[in-house]
Amino acid sequence: MAFSLTWLPDVLLQAGLKVAKMDGWEFRGVADMRDVFGVICHHTAGPRQLNMPSLNTIIYGRPDLRGPLAQLGLGRDGTFYVIAAGKCNHAGPGAWNGVTAGNSGFIGIEAENTGLSNDLPWPDVQMNAYRHGVAAILNHINQTADWCAGHKEFALPQGRKDDPSFDMAAFRKTVSEILHASAPPIVPIPALEPANTDGTGGRPTLRRPATGDAVKVLQTKLHMAVDGIFGADTEAAVRAFQRNNSLVPDGIVGPKTWECFDRLT
Repeated sequence: MAFSLTWLPDVLLQAGLKVAKMDGWEFRGVADMRDVFGVICHHTAGPRQLNMPSLNTIIYGRPDLRGPLAQLGLGRDGTFYVIAAGKCNHAGPGAWNGVTAGNSGFIGIEAENTGLSNDLPWPDVQMNAYRHGVAAILNHINQTADWCAGHKEFALPQGRKDDPSFDMAAFRKTVSEILHASAPPIVPIPALEPANTDGTGGRPTLRRPATGDAVKVLQTKLHMAVDGIFGADTEAAVRAFQRNNSLVPDGIVGPKTWECFDRLT
């Protein structure tokens, strides 16, 4: 039976955010959670390379701590990875607004960042997604920005944790502005590219786990094996293409990426 936080991906998608669901996410968790008071923000302290290298650790845990370690992972490209719909081991002892049940009362978001000076500043696309994702969750559970805490703020004794590495007061201020519609919304990637006057164009936006002829066209442009399945290898190839051509390396083939393919392939 699925756990109760199955609303998470829809809420994030409705906010215009990029979402990738991990296999089995609906049934993943150490227990169910019914009363959600807010969100606790983390950084992974993982490697500097790649978009979300800590994903498997968040899903499966560490030798000293059973996974999942958060309901959501946030990649450097602003993609939310939906990991679990149940309770996760992300908070440990602490308190925020009088609530001490961190794991069972708060949704955890693990954003990919080393937490060190070698990973500063945080990418704008990641921070923008972080703020809008937190705002979308708080709006859904009818809470204010005051119910967003950094792990470093929640954890006791004070000083036990230092994540996330950004200023939480400034973060909450922007989240509050988003909740009150005084910050610009995220513009979602169109489902189709605009059609040309001659009837061409109109290709679909592609991402995992798309299948079909449009994926075959994409794989041909990427000079890779053509099977019509947008899987991990295709996503990696798309990210590499985007990175090499000064596009946001989000692994999603929307109008801007299609246009770039047309110019160069």
